[in-house]
Amino acid sequence: MAEMLAKGESPEILFWVGCSGSFDDRAKKITKAIVRILNHVNIKFAILGMEEGCSGDPAKRAGNEFLFQMQAMQNIQVMNGYAVKKIVTGCPHCFNTLKNEYPALGGNYEVVHHTQLVQQLIDEGKLKVEGGVFTGKKIVFHDPCYLGRANNVYEAPREIIRKLDVELLEMKRSKAKGLCCGAGGAQMFKESEKAYVESPQGNKEVNNERAQEALDLQPDIIAVACPFCNTMMTDGVKHFNKEEKTKVLDVAELIANANDL
Repeated sequence: MAEMLAKGESPEILFWVGCSGSFDDRAKKITKAIVRILNHVNIKFAILGMEEGCSGDPAKRAGNEFLFQMQAMQNIQVMNGYAVKKIVTGCPHCFNTLKNEYPALGGNYEVVHHTQLVQQLIDEGKLKVEGGVFTGKKIVFHDPCYLGRANNVYEAPREIIRKLDVELLEMKRSKAKGLCCGAGGAQMFKESEKAYVESPQGNKEVNNERAQEALDLQPDIIAVACPFCNTMMTDGVKHFNKEEKTKVLDVAELIANANDL
């Protein structure tokens, strides 16, 4: 954003990369897939780079409202300084926080998740999707909590997947009745063993429960739209030693790879 402003230019959108998309090696691949799509359709976008701080979602969900507000206010100050209007996120946690929590603190933006943007690009004819390497594959989609139940975005990722000429499968618990991958509410950063100690009746990790539901359908791919879900579902697939048969991929990766972007 700073470089673009120095040239007197302004982007169509700000791509909010997020902590996972910036630092987690697996999530970086999702970030690059989103960028490849944006470049393919010639959308003029920018990132904040070093000026982007954590959205504050983990702090807020863990109960530290003071830290959340500090993080949020810092980001809002930066984005308002750049007169940001529209934001695209690669993470439902960032999407939910920027969209629903920031307005009360003075951060009013149009915020869309990357699956919503991709669906819009397809509907407008700006992005053509072919099955490519995924034609005929069996794909099951896992609903991220902060995309689905928190914001009622269920159809965008499914519409995209259907365009890939694949067999879209549904788990028994899906959409509004979907089961969390186990990472929400800042649980991503908590050791599962501690959960067992605190709750002796627990006999299974949430991500393994969810992965089992997906694997029962014998899919070639478990599609996700959240870096946290990606981590948890991948760990679940590895728990059952199914990583050779079933891959876990973000919807953005499906599109980018299918179109050879």
